Amino acid sequence: MHDDRALVEARLKRVLDERIRPALYPESVPLEVAAWVAPGEPVPVAEGLSATHTPMTVGEAWGAPWATTWFKVRGDVPAAWAGRTVEAVLDLGFDERMPGFQCEALVYTPDGTPLKAINPRNQWVRVGAPVQGGERVEWHLEAASNPVILDVHPFLPTPLGDRETAGDTPQYRLARMDLAVFDTEVWELIQDLEVLGELMVELAVESPRRWELLRAVGRALDAVDLQDVNGTATAARAELREVLAAPAGASAHRISAVGHAHIDSAWLWPLRETVRKVARTTSNMTALLEDEPEFVFAMSQAQQYAWIKEHRPEVYAKVKKAVTDGRFVPAGGMWVESDTNMPGSEAMARQFVHGKRFFLEEFGVENDEAWLPDTFGFAAGLPQIIRSAGSKWLLTQKISWSQINAFPHHTFRWEGIDGTRIFTHFPPVDTYNCQMAGSEIAHAARNFKDKGAARHSLAPTGWGDGGGGTTREMIAKARRLRDLDGSPVVEWEKPADFFAKAEAEYPQAPVWVGELYLELHRATLTSQARTKRGNRRSEQLLREAELWSATAAATAGHPYPYADLDRIWKTVLLHQFHDILPGSSIAWVHREAERTYAEVAAELEGIIGSALTALAGHGGESLVVNSAPHSRAGIAAGAAGPAVAEGPEVAAEVRDGGGFLLSNGLLRIEIDDRGLVVSAHDIAADRETVAPGGAANLLQIHPDFPNMWDAWDVDAFYRNVVTDLTEADEVTLDEASTQAATVRVARSFGHSRVVQTLTLARGQRRLDIDTEVDWHETEKFLKAAFPLDIHAERYAAETQFGHLHRPTHTNTSWEAAKFEACAHRFVHVAEPGWGVALVNDATYGHDVSRTVRDDGDRGTTTTVRLSLLRAPRFPDPETDQGRHHFRYALAPGATIGDAVREGHRINLPERRITGARTVAPLVAVDNDAAVVTAVKLADDASGDVVVRLHEAHGGRARATLTTAFDLAGALTTDLLERPTTDGPTIEREGNTVRLALRPFQIVTLRLSRAGGDQRAQPAL
Repeated sequence: MHDDRALVEARLKRVLDERIRPALYPESVPLEVAAWVAPGEPVPVAEGLSATHTPMTVGEAWGAPWATTWFKVRGDVPAAWAGRTVEAVLDLGFDERMPGFQCEALVYTPDGTPLKAINPRNQWVRVGAPVQGGERVEWHLEAASNPVILDVHPFLPTPLGDRETAGDTPQYRLARMDLAVFDTEVWELIQDLEVLGELMVELAVESPRRWELLRAVGRALDAVDLQDVNGTATAARAELREVLAAPAGASAHRISAVGHAHIDSAWLWPLRETVRKVARTTSNMTALLEDEPEFVFAMSQAQQYAWIKEHRPEVYAKVKKAVTDGRFVPAGGMWVESDTNMPGSEAMARQFVHGKRFFLEEFGVENDEAWLPDTFGFAAGLPQIIRSAGSKWLLTQKISWSQINAFPHHTFRWEGIDGTRIFTHFPPVDTYNCQMAGSEIAHAARNFKDKGAARHSLAPTGWGDGGGGTTREMIAKARRLRDLDGSPVVEWEKPADFFAKAEAEYPQAPVWVGELYLELHRATLTSQARTKRGNRRSEQLLREAELWSATAAATAGHPYPYADLDRIWKTVLLHQFHDILPGSSIAWVHREAERTYAEVAAELEGIIGSALTALAGHGGESLVVNSAPHSRAGIAAGAAGPAVAEGPEVAAEVRDGGGFLLSNGLLRIEIDDRGLVVSAHDIAADRETVAPGGAANLLQIHPDFPNMWDAWDVDAFYRNVVTDLTEADEVTLDEASTQAATVRVARSFGHSRVVQTLTLARGQRRLDIDTEVDWHETEKFLKAAFPLDIHAERYAAETQFGHLHRPTHTNTSWEAAKFEACAHRFVHVAEPGWGVALVNDATYGHDVSRTVRDDGDRGTTTTVRLSLLRAPRFPDPETDQGRHHFRYALAPGATIGDAVREGHRINLPERRITGARTVAPLVAVDNDAAVVTAVKLADDASGDVVVRLHEAHGGRARATLTTAFDLAGALTTDLLERPTTDGPTIEREGNTVRLALRPFQIVTLRLSRAGGDQRAQPAL
């Protein structure tokens, strides 16, 4: 037989596109259309319904960027259509290639009841099946004219990402507003042919099944009268019945389909638009659940449920009912699908605390899985956090985006820094927007790397990113793939059901140890520096607010601000979403974030000030407040009192030939006439920090134009060209006293200017560097380099509740790919017996490299560079323009414990207040390796004190915790403050609790206070 595959395949495509799909709506009549444009931001539904509308016609332009247009459409169903299925076809000017990334609308009945949403892949509203004929129909459309930011030619700078710069040119034209007869048989034929056509081309040419499908499709096309598709659709379907009924083979891969609509909480749209996207998507999904009994839909992000609860209670009522019915599944148990690299320890924990608690309180649902399909890599501390929150599984897809190394497993156990393992799945379908296309389903089976040992994978199914969700077409395809020869078996299942099956069948799943590093989107650790500084500052202020409020409540009867702290935490957690904190959203999002962080800081400062006043009273005594988890200046952790000067006094002198020498008896720092640190000598160890011939705090600038994903990516070739910023406008001794010496350095470069102050303080084993940058570069990358005279094959970078080690060499492609990585407060590089820490208060991105010097001793230089600023032009063409402030410090001779201490110190600077009395710590811990990350009152308002701590040095630690209050009881809890046996044995004696910690172990202690009613009065 001749090979006519190409002929039949081409015929199928053309007949579907030009004859069968157009026959879906064989008869139609136009609807009357009128419109009203809301002034400014979206208005309440009642206002949109009652506004005075102006008549419009199809073909007219509408929709300024980010505007809201209320359309009223109405018409009469022709009497001749009685007994037939009728739909409204509402095309606002959609481009079907981009659902979620352009205009969309929520459809209401005249009384304001939300019906469903329309978008490029969901343009219909069902009138009736069948209709009576003669019905009068009317709907109102709340249409958002969101501009297309990521167009067919992506990554072009655009002013459309902010309402303030987007202009008012209409973005769309009404394309179709009709009532139409819906031909169910033609629709079913379309699904039949699409499923078989897509499956057919995925099968091997040698496969008999491929030829069976080819011949059946050919016969079906022969049966279609191209001039009477509607009249011959049934005959065409009959030719396909046999091949559609052939069952799948016993060894077929099994796919759990989960309805899904990954909705970015902000990205190429602002937060306020996400609120409406969620309402539109959930309206469609609850309606689809009513129509399709097998369908299961999962949605993560408690914040998004909270939004519809607040803004669309009628939609939320449908969601709650569907959750109760077990069909709409709250997934993931996090407040948002956050970035996991940059959130601090406590913030990462609170993502689960607030997310899981919301699902428990609203739905009675306890999540066993973390659901993070689109997050840009996963920090090594996350497994323990997930387990400590009471969960045990993780799903993500994003690692399949890695550019260089293909991850070796799809199902495995992931081991974190403390040894905790969680069962993890990467869907081999390689998308979190699966459309049930044959190519996707076949790819999932072929791609699955655990064949032979396991046979289950998951497919998140539905349009995502901008929402939209699953469509009736996807469900129809899944129904045909439920048991079809040549295809994997597809079944709708809840995530928990999938994980239970997958874990049971794969008890010896392989283990991956350490971070799940994404070899892509590395620049998200640096882009939008103000957003990152706002996050870090908010995290530290929340720590202080909880600490001092709990101390004041427990010792001074001060009202504890439960509601305020809960609300502020949720605001900060929202802004850790994986396109906000990473700096990859439009200008509007980051402009709002900067304002929100300022408001958060002001409110938290008020809470802190009020609590400290309640503790210290009113008086003239000068007090230093220590919010850090380690003592300093003679003041205990979590205490306030008079500071005690420590160490020898500081001396400063001018060097011959220019520059300055600073010394405090611990360090001797030499700054040359260029303002560069050419020596940092550890006096006690008689050890030089700066590599011979090198200069530390060297600012370097690179060109930065990645191949794509501008705000997200930095490509390795950026390092090929570098300019050292060595020319100084000014190098002066700005301050010289016995307590501190400061050198001021000013530089100009390009269109920018930087002013740095380098300070050596009394008693401190670190050089503090304050950097102010007025940044006006384009597509440039600014780094601060520290070449260290250290021979090290690895370095330590802080992550949540501990640190991880990364290699300094590039022996393998896996190591070479990590040319930009994340650290929280410190990077530590060491030889046996001596090390150096570089600590910071606002940066995350960094790189570490090593070279062997071409000198007499062939010593090794290990260079640590902090990533300070970038200037990409997409999606925000003004990214990072303007003023920025960074603080970092070089700590020679630092152990890992010193790195932990100095990292907290720079992030929690001393506060100075006046008062009438000193403040004792509410709790004290006798071992610096046991670092307290939170002191607070229990969330249930019982008055119990909750203390969270972890072992921070990477070894075993014994610690004794002592309370300032009479201790009635102590127990270990999970992150949600529920009793657990999954923790260390504790011994209580009087007001002390003794415990032993394994490396990096997290422990949450719940401490009850003796005597009286322990319920702290909530602040009103």
